[in-house]
Amino acid sequence: MDCLRIVGGQRLSGKVSLSGAKNAALPLLFAGLLTDKKLQFENIPNLSDIHTTLRLLEGVGAEVEFNELKKTVSVFCPAVTSCEAPYDLVRTMRASILILAPLLARVGEARVSLPGGCAIGARPVDLHLMALEALGATFNLENGYVHGTLKSGGFLGSEIHFPFPSVGATETALMACAAATGTSVIHNAAREPEITDLSMLLVSMGAKIEGMGSSKLTITGAKLRPTKAHRVIPDRIEAATYLMAGLITGGNVSAEITGEFLTSVLSVLRDAGAQVSETQDHCIEVANRGGLSPVKITTAPFPGFPTDVQAQLMALLTQAEGHSEIEETIFENRFMHVPELIRLGARLRIRGNHVDVEGPSALQGAIVMATDLRASASLIIAALAAKGETKIRRIYHLDRGYEDLHLKLKSLGAEVYREREN
Repeated sequence: MDCLRIVGGQRLSGKVSLSGAKNAALPLLFAGLLTDKKLQFENIPNLSDIHTTLRLLEGVGAEVEFNELKKTVSVFCPAVTSCEAPYDLVRTMRASILILAPLLARVGEARVSLPGGCAIGARPVDLHLMALEALGATFNLENGYVHGTLKSGGFLGSEIHFPFPSVGATETALMACAAATGTSVIHNAAREPEITDLSMLLVSMGAKIEGMGSSKLTITGAKLRPTKAHRVIPDRIEAATYLMAGLITGGNVSAEITGEFLTSVLSVLRDAGAQVSETQDHCIEVANRGGLSPVKITTAPFPGFPTDVQAQLMALLTQAEGHSEIEETIFENRFMHVPELIRLGARLRIRGNHVDVEGPSALQGAIVMATDLRASASLIIAALAAKGETKIRRIYHLDRGYEDLHLKLKSLGAEVYREREN
């Protein structure tokens, strides 16, 4: 099993190239099942979740080609040969539930294992099922599987009211509505950029979608057709991670992304004392010129502060001068990185869904354990500022969401090594 060995104290500087957003690429690839013609995608990151998705698509009859060098994928499913997404694949990735709507749209039946992924919360699938039931599907839960059926007429346009703006459930609803007969309205839809990216693909395939970027989406379904190659948006979570890695080392790092993807994150970084600018070549640049100030943040659906950046920010705030507070409102178990950060010397205290951060902490290298994808990133950020050597174990979590992370950090000046442990 691989680990990361980081020698802290190196100042990071330079520009980092971002991969395509994993959270955008996954629903786009599943949408490839909505047509019997070939779809092509560009800027696909080489991540374990991508490979899991491609194996799921192959398992139901799709032909897939992944050019890892060019970052392109083609999906061609002339006929669905199986309507089952098995436990052995689904258990590793919660986004596997996104295969449900395309299978129902194509063959009127789907049998999908309840999904897994990082152990950061219950992540129920009830909102996915509620949306599809509103469009005419029926479901049974049996032996750990969701078994769905749909009448021969397919999905029928309807109104969907989400009690919470779930990203995954909105993506499920979008795919089903795009393939439905008639017009549907999604109320309280998630507004993340990844939702808009999926919407753009579905529009290019023939669906009509009004209200993109808002919490109310009106979708007129169509017989979906192939389209020109779709390019995945850059990964805003990856960008935030590298920008914070630069800040905690007193450095100056830029990422190839525009500010609209990171509005709330950049606002918090400015409040913390970072110098933030957008360059003429459409990069975001941050610099730590005079130390960091404490902040108070609450995670929230987009355009609020993303839960996927909470752990990274916590690591950064260990070096702020004073008392910071972080409130987590999205997932009920997303503080598993706290004990590991404490092992590095962070002064943290959990109060329910709040964490108090006292800074600056004198971080020192230690052996720590990654517990989930974003927790792994927080440990790396802290290790970059720690005195001495840190070894981070169980980094297979990182491979789900960060492409070539150690190489990108090295390009910025970090002393980081990926090694095999006995």
